[in-house]
Amino acid sequence: MSGIWSPDSWRQKPIKQVPSYPESNKLQTTEERIAQFPPLVFAGEAKQLEERLADVAKGKAFLLQGGDCAESFFEHNADNIRDFFKVVLQMAVVLTYAGKSPVVKVGRVAGQFAKPRSSDTEVIDGVELPSYRGDIINGIKFDSESRVPDPERMIMAYRQSAATLNLLRAFANGGFADLEQIHNWNLDFVSGTPQSEEYARLAEKITDAMAFMKACGISSKTTQSLRSTSFYTSHEALLLGYEQALTRVDSLTGDWYATSGHMIWIGDRTRQPDHAHVEYCRGIQNPIGLKCGPSIDPDELVKLIEILNPEDRAGRITLIARFGAGKVADHLPKLVQAVKKSGRTVVWSCDPMHGNTIKAATGYKTRPFADVLSEVEDFFAIHKAEGTHAGGIHVEMTGKDVTECTGGARALSDSDLGNRYHTHCDPRLNAEQAIELAFQVSKYMTK
Repeated sequence: MSGIWSPDSWRQKPIKQVPSYPESNKLQTTEERIAQFPPLVFAGEAKQLEERLADVAKGKAFLLQGGDCAESFFEHNADNIRDFFKVVLQMAVVLTYAGKSPVVKVGRVAGQFAKPRSSDTEVIDGVELPSYRGDIINGIKFDSESRVPDPERMIMAYRQSAATLNLLRAFANGGFADLEQIHNWNLDFVSGTPQSEEYARLAEKITDAMAFMKACGISSKTTQSLRSTSFYTSHEALLLGYEQALTRVDSLTGDWYATSGHMIWIGDRTRQPDHAHVEYCRGIQNPIGLKCGPSIDPDELVKLIEILNPEDRAGRITLIARFGAGKVADHLPKLVQAVKKSGRTVVWSCDPMHGNTIKAATGYKTRPFADVLSEVEDFFAIHKAEGTHAGGIHVEMTGKDVTECTGGARALSDSDLGNRYHTHCDPRLNAEQAIELAFQVSKYMTK
């Protein structure tokens, strides 16, 4: 990986998971247009996130990263963004109260439009078409016109990301996240469930504590940290032409940053050390996530960390482990031991979603909630045994009342999946399941 880096040096490397655009001139023109657009996020915000992730790496904070599997143009509206933000706030409160430490909130949002695929094509009823690769590339409708990659979709993704970020910033800093509003974060469809009752008891404890603090002269009116929160965005940096177009120089330091999101990650299918995605990510200064699946070798993992973070900056690298229930003990200890031996500073986060996808008898892809919990529990147990910090969770979830993952307190079954199965790609936890997961994680944290 020696040599001078530039935002386009990735173009000289082998690349995987790249769509085949039929009109190269249109693609180039679109990328040039995006390169003239304002940044979506700023270098100072990405630096701040790295500082907070450094606390996670040192065991002084916890990372909560979650959101849609793949964002949709069709489902983009204010209510969906608000409800997603509500669930994140609820999960964060549960985890903060249990861990007695700050929770760093990072959304899979405002940029999570591209998806890697196991095959370039898919066949339905004997018809073969290009695979759906996310709304930023092509359409989900199964017809030849929709499945043609269209560069104009990058413009639409940029505009949706900008609108989403605008609303999230308003929610985070405009009073919506005020701790005195903790009772108002509940979603109607979760009311009356065991999770809502447990959350209500926790909210009462916090409300009582807030009343005491207010009597002492400390309130959300006098203390900004009680009335606002920091919220960051992240996505998989899969479509490198789009990422390059939004790569900008920080005027204060001269460093390059991806301004498409605060944090970006490299997927399990594109983490080859000598390929394009690693080449691009090694040169930008944003916090970088690295998905670690069953196929990664401990020596390769250490090599990747050295390439992406040669200076060993705390908070720069987040390792997102995703193996599947019952398989964590076969893979994670070797990786933890190798990184520990190398002396490298990383955040360890658990993705209990991607290794637990199955096909139900009804034909729907789903994820059993029991398997999600099992993987998280094993993740915490192994880090405790190794003397390392279980630093976070990375989940695909939504604030909508979907029926995509089986199990949970309501014991959703395979037959329930068709009721409200709305995902554009992989199954997500609904708000009730996400909050239940937070309470379970909080128990592992207190151990």
